[in-house]
Formats: sequence, C-alpha cells, structure tokens
Amino acid sequence: MKEEKNSRRSFLTKTIAGISGSVIATSIPLSALASNTNTEVLDAKHDFLTKPYLQAPTSDSITIMWLTNLLCLNWVEYGETEKLGTKAQQCAHGMMNTNSKINTVTLKNLKPDTKYFYKVFSKQILDFQPYKITFGNIISSETYQFNTLDPKAKEVSWLVLNDIHDRPESFGELIHLNQNEPYDFVFLNGDMFDYQTDEKQIIDHLLHPCSLFSAEKPFMFVRGNHETRGKFSRNLLDYYYNYNKKEYYTFQMGPVFTIVLDTGEDKKDSHPVYGGTVNYDSYREEQAVWLEKQMKSKAFKNAPFRVVMMHIPHYHSDEEHGTTECRRLFGTLFEKYKIDLFVAGHTHEYGMFEPNTDHSYHFVIGGGPETGIRTLIRIKANSKVLNLQMLNDSGKEIGLFTLNTKR
Repeated sequence: MKEEKNSRRSFLTKTIAGISGSVIATSIPLSALASNTNTEVLDAKHDFLTKPYLQAPTSDSITIMWLTNLLCLNWVEYGETEKLGTKAQQCAHGMMNTNSKINTVTLKNLKPDTKYFYKVFSKQILDFQPYKITFGNIISSETYQFNTLDPKAKEVSWLVLNDIHDRPESFGELIHLNQNEPYDFVFLNGDMFDYQTDEKQIIDHLLHPCSLFSAEKPFMFVRGNHETRGKFSRNLLDYYYNYNKKEYYTFQMGPVFTIVLDTGEDKKDSHPVYGGTVNYDSYREEQAVWLEKQMKSKAFKNAPFRVVMMHIPHYHSDEEHGTTECRRLFGTLFEKYKIDLFVAGHTHEYGMFEPNTDHSYHFVIGGGPETGIRTLIRIKANSKVLNLQMLNDSGKEIGLFTLNTKR
C-alpha cells in the first residue's frame, strides 16, 4: 500500500531551522509531611514544567517522571485508593535526589493487574548548606491513576506514531483518530524532532503534547536518526525512561514479545556533518549481538507473536549506510529467528508490504510529518490473531494486516 512519494528531506526547510534509583516506601500519614514543612519563605514562581508521565510499565513496577522549574526534594504518594497512603522517593547511594529538575521515581513491589492512584509532590529547596537545608513551599499534582500489567493477560493493544518532526499538534490530531478504542500504551517510533536544541523544545514538542494521555497511559520511545542531531541530543535521553534505561530493549505484554532497536544515523560515521563525534557502526554491532541473545530466549520462542519496532526500515527504503547496515546486521537475524511483524518509519511514505523474497514477515512503514501523509497505526493482539490497522490523518483506513499465530 503506497501513496504519492514525498521527499523526506524537503520538509526540513518548512520546520524549525533521569536517573535510576531505589524506592523508599512508608505507611505514615502523608498529609503530616506537608503540615510539618518549614514554609516561612515562599517562592510564587515554584511550579511544575510538565504533568507527571508514565514510563516502562511492568506487572510489579512503573516509573513516573515530571519536571520542575526549580531544584526540589520530590516524592510520589500512591495507593490502591484515592487516599493513597504510601510514599516513594528517588534515592541513589543513600541520598535523595535534590540536584535535578528532572524527577524520576520508580514504584516497585506493586501488585500485578491492579489499579493504583498517585500524586507527585515537589518541595522547593531555597538554600542547600552543608549543615542546613532551607525548604520552601510544596506543590502537588492532581491525582492520576494507572494499572500494572497482568502477566496472564490474553490481549494487548497499542498505538504507534512516527516522524512527527516538531509538529506538536500532530500528537493530538492523530491520537484523536483512535476515538474511544482502548489501548495499553503509545509507542513513539523515532523522529519526534528535527534536531534537539534545548529543554523547552522537548517540553513543548514532546512532553506537553503527550500529556493528553501520558499521566495515565505510558509512552515508550526509540530514537530516530533526527534524535541524534543537535547540541541537546545527548541530553534528550534524560527525559524518558526505557526498560533497563537503554535505547534498545525488549518487553512482553500479553501474547506479544516486542524487540525495540535503535538504528542510529543514516549516514556513515565519517560523514563531515558529524565532525568525528559519532560511532553508530559499533553501536549497531553491539545491538546485533544483544538481539540474537534475546531471540534465543524462551520468552521470544514461546510468544504467540514476535514484533520488531525500529525507526529506519532495512527494506522499502533508501540505500543509505544506516539502511544497509541494519539489513546486514538485523535483517539476517529477523529471518533466522522468524519474526512475525516489523514496524518502522523514516521514509515519510507509508507502506504495508506482505511477506516476499526479501522478508518473510509483514513489513509496515508509517507515514510522514506533513498533513495528508501522516498516519496512526493501531495494533491489537490476542493469543491467536494480531491485527494491525493503519489510518491516514483524515481517519480513513489505508491498510489492514491480520496475522494468525504460527505457534
């Protein structure tokens, strides 16, 4: 399934020219914490820069992130009712995190398949002396909720967005096409930006648009080649939290085992635009070794469906260095270990390709950033059938795959 070709480079002229830690939980009345706080000095400018957003869900844990405009002491209160009742903080090497405005708290030892309510708190630090810390006021979010994963779940569903390229309005417009259909998470398949300039861009063009859902439904993220560009690209990794805090990872939800790969840049490492500052060839080699280990695992072998998601497609694309290296390193393993579905972006020309002599699995490429070629991909699977539906940005179905399990 194809539509009129669009150059993936021509559009560029039209657009903009956490830290892991352990959890400490208590059962003390949490309302007492705020009332006993020294609030003699208040700063009215103390505020959240984002709503809390969910990351890396599992059956017994989830990570909650949020940003503040000032340095704070931060925590999450959570529980199975809106009374909350338990407190968790980011702690590393015995110290609570107070030196970052990017706040990351992982809730652990949760019950599987359980609804939890939560609220985030930030207590302003006015002065941090060696033997005296002066605190300001406490700000708190609304109460939100999430569900831990059910390890025995028979179904899973998710949405896929790709190649937004600094068009924040596209998040809401595309997700709106889903209407009221249920989904477990949103997967961002690369190139949310043209390049990274500063924190404000990440907030305005990613975290704020995702707040449409991300306080109660997690998003997962993999970099595209444009996420490797710009002076702030090396900071971008601090603003989301993948499984194992890596840029390539696996997860299983219900009947689907998913592998996520970070395809790096599309040009050679020696290209002058990089100025000798990258080494994606070795990075992809590293991932290939890791990939084969994942594909030898019992979880992968026994899963009714095996799905790979990454940004640069190794077929139905160009013949740039990144494309051909992904084909050489990853494509051979996809064939050897028999994946069922591959989902990518990058080309700005959507397509759905049946198995053929190049690839023995269904192959999907999401559309581009401009109105008229944008897409929303919806995936839903049970133990017998996986359905992938692609909608264009007018809401019209432009492709449908129905896969029966082979295992």
